[in-house]
Amino acid sequence: MPPPSSQRAASVVPFLAMEVMERAFALEREGAHVIHLEIGEPEFPAPPAAVAACARALAEEPARYTDSRGLVELRQAIAAERATRNGVALDPERVLVTSGTSPAFLLLFTYLLDPGDEVVLGTPHYACYPNLIRAVGGVPVLVPTSPDDGYRLRPELVRRVLGPRTRAILVASPANPTGAIQARADLEALHGLGPPLVSDEIYDGLVYDGARVTSALELGDDVFVLDGFSKRYAMTGFRLGHLIAPSSAARTLRSLAQNLFISVASFVQRAGIAALKDGDSTIAEIRGAYRKRLPLLMSGLRKLGFGVPVAPRGAFYVFADARRFGSDSRSLASDVLERAHVAVTPGVDFGAAGEGWLRFSCTASEAEIEEALARLARLLG
Repeated sequence: MPPPSSQRAASVVPFLAMEVMERAFALEREGAHVIHLEIGEPEFPAPPAAVAACARALAEEPARYTDSRGLVELRQAIAAERATRNGVALDPERVLVTSGTSPAFLLLFTYLLDPGDEVVLGTPHYACYPNLIRAVGGVPVLVPTSPDDGYRLRPELVRRVLGPRTRAILVASPANPTGAIQARADLEALHGLGPPLVSDEIYDGLVYDGARVTSALELGDDVFVLDGFSKRYAMTGFRLGHLIAPSSAARTLRSLAQNLFISVASFVQRAGIAALKDGDSTIAEIRGAYRKRLPLLMSGLRKLGFGVPVAPRGAFYVFADARRFGSDSRSLASDVLERAHVAVTPGVDFGAAGEGWLRFSCTASEAEIEEALARLARLLG
């Protein structure tokens, strides 16, 4: 009999988007043609220069440990790209390269939180945020947001829940699952509330209709920013991200990285350098495709009877009200997958505020989106 898990481990609930994807994989092994609208994974190939750099590094360089913070060339390239994208001068010493943004969150929350400390965030929220907080003994404190004002994280509501155990305010802009972009004035107000501002900027660059994202880096040097290569550069499988931290936190974060992860694969870091140098065309292609697919998906869902109260301004998701078809989003998503072979994410994955909703990703081709809509029409009548 295996020993029982720790309370922290037991507090981490399944990531339903991954559960749906894994069930879809099982159906595909049985011969089903599943249309994947559940996972946040661009279907485009990674930048050719990144693939070539990775292969070249494997063939020509010894695959060894690197500096625990990442190759200095990559950290310099990240700082230079931020100067171009956001107009901020960033010291590469503030950059810590990680194997995707999830380890970056674990490092950050391990740095910030003692057991019982709180992180304030808006909801609906990315599914893993509360689990990442709970995994280190922290407590997520949720503030509701509404489609009526574009899922704005209102500073006055955040102020009401701040307490002596608050250690951070977490924002995501553009956000998953809503595609919301937070206004600069709100970010400035949140930054001024006192606790450190933690900004997830993984979808920056994938914005539409002239929208502009304000990076937390524009607000001061006392912020924490998480970013990576998965979404903009279609490099999910490379597992490459980074954390930008205040200089005062760099030494402790470095020690944590040394002990918990040692370093990121050297050949993957070479791919990141190449993506930053030569990957702009990939970003433009992805953004152009999603600019066409999002309206197609939204229009089709609305015709079927789903509620889409606000168009996403960034990322590549449509968060749709499915309550006319059922109040249990997990059951509904399972039914859609098993009977129509369309994989979608239950809204409850994004918190209780998302129950009764479904998240649809527009990362499938236009033809597959149209086929998915036709299958949904046959299933839902």
